[in-house]
Amino acid sequence: MSPKLPELLIGLAVSLLRPAPPEAGGDYAAGRVGLMASLLVLASQEAERGAAARIWENAAIAELLGDTASPPLQATWSELDARNVDLRRALIALHISAEDRGDRELQTRILGLYEAMAHARRLELPG
Repeated sequence: MSPKLPELLIGLAVSLLRPAPPEAGGDYAAGRVGLMASLLVLASQEAERGAAARIWENAAIAELLGDTASPPLQATWSELDARNVDLRRALIALHISAEDRGDRELQTRILGLYEAMAHARRLELPG
């Protein structure tokens, strides 16, 4: 499961509102705060670039699939992700078909798209 940005932010808020268990020591508290800070840094990157990455990814997959129908503008994370799920399923089916047919050119294009998709969604942990 990959939590969506809104789910992650709600989870962090809940974690901040819950007190640490009484048996937790200072190291636990420090580790908990450090983990939450790291997640917030990742969430900020996702908030900044995530929608643009999804819009690009959806268009790139649709183009590879030859899907020329223009879907209605998706304005929310959940709408973008729902369209992405449909497109990824179709892309996986196309990839399987290309492998079954031995279509190396299409397989190479699909693998290149997978690489570009991973790069577009890359987040960097604080160092």
